[in-house]
Amino acid sequence: MQIAIMGTRGVPAAYGGFETFAEELGARLVERGHEVTVYGRRHVVPAHVQRHRGIRLRVLPTIRHKYFDTVAHTALSVVDGLFRRFDVVLICNNANAPFALVPRLAGATVVLNVDGLEWKRGKWSALGRWYYQACAWLAPKLPIVLVTDAKVIADWYLQRYRRTTQVIPYGSDARRLQPGPALASLKLEPGRYLLYVSRLEPENNAHVVIAAYREAGGLEGLGVPLVIVGDAPYATDYKAGLVRAAQQTAGIMLTGYVFGDGYAELQSNALAYVQATEVGGTHPALVEAMGRGAMIVANDVPEHREVLANTGRYYARNDETSLANALIDVVAEPLVRAEMGALAAERARMLFSWDRVAAEYEALFVTNRGA
Repeated sequence: MQIAIMGTRGVPAAYGGFETFAEELGARLVERGHEVTVYGRRHVVPAHVQRHRGIRLRVLPTIRHKYFDTVAHTALSVVDGLFRRFDVVLICNNANAPFALVPRLAGATVVLNVDGLEWKRGKWSALGRWYYQACAWLAPKLPIVLVTDAKVIADWYLQRYRRTTQVIPYGSDARRLQPGPALASLKLEPGRYLLYVSRLEPENNAHVVIAAYREAGGLEGLGVPLVIVGDAPYATDYKAGLVRAAQQTAGIMLTGYVFGDGYAELQSNALAYVQATEVGGTHPALVEAMGRGAMIVANDVPEHREVLANTGRYYARNDETSLANALIDVVAEPLVRAEMGALAAERARMLFSWDRVAAEYEALFVTNRGA
C-alpha cells in the first residue's frame, strides 16, 4: 500500500510523541512491504533529507505560530497528497479533522488519530479551546476511521457522540542503556536521581513535582536530585516560574529537551520516574519509562491507571503532599523499586511493543481500504 502520515513535525523524531509515533510506525510498515511517506515541516526537517529508515520524507513549509503551525502544514499536506495517489492517509492530531475530508473525497482511506481531549490544556485561549471542541464534534461525523491510544478517550467519543473509535496503544522503546555521556554531563549517578519528563505546561504539573520534592525534604541531602527534562515553547511565563522555584530548592535541575540516546539513558538509569500529567490519552514518556524498567510514581488519573494497572505507585490527584510521601517511600524501598520496575517492563513488552502497534495499524488499513 501507498501510505501517508500527516500532521506531525516529521522524522527523524526530535520533538514529541507524534513524531516518534510516525517514525516507529512508518519504519515498521516499510519493513512489512509498504511505501510510507511522512510529511514534515521545513523548520524541523532539512529539505535535503529524502529518506529515513526507509520512510520517504516530504518536507513542506508552514506558518510558525502556536495556533497555525499544525493546521497550516496539514492543509498543505493534504493538497500535496492529492497528486500522489495514496491508498491510506493517516492524519495525527484532532485539530486536523477539517482537512481529513480532502483525501477521502479523492478516494483514499483516511484514518485520524484524535489524540486526547486537547481543549482541557491550559495553554490554549478560549478560541483555541473552542476550535479543538469543534474538531471533536466534527471528526465523528466524517466518513473516516477514528483511532485513539487510550480506552478512556474512546469511551468519551462513544458516550458523547455515539461513535466507535479503534483503540491502538502507543508503543514503547524497550532499549535500556548503560550509564554514559548523558549522566556524565549532568554529573548524575545511576539509580540516584528522580526523573520527570514532559512539556513544561501547567496541566503537566511540573510545579507540583517541584513542590513535592521540596516538601519531601532531605532527598537532596541523600544524594537524590530531581531532574526535570522538557521545555515550554508556548508557555514562557509558566516556565519562568518553574525556573525560579527550582533555583530556590536545592537538588533540582532543569535540562531542557533531551532526545535520542541521551533521553533513553536518563530513563534507563533513574531511581524512579514521576508521571504527573493529568490531561491527554496515553503519554509516550510513561510507556517508554515502563519499557525501560523504571519504578513509576504516577498521578492518579484514569489514563495512567489504564496504562500502568498495578505496576506502579500512585499518589492522590495533583496532591503534592501525597507525592512527597510517595517519593520518600520509593527512595527508601529498593526491593519494591526493582519488583515494580520489572512488572512495568513486562507489561510494556506485552501490551505496548511497536511491532504490535504496527501490526494493528496495518490490519486496520487493510480492513478499511476502499471502504
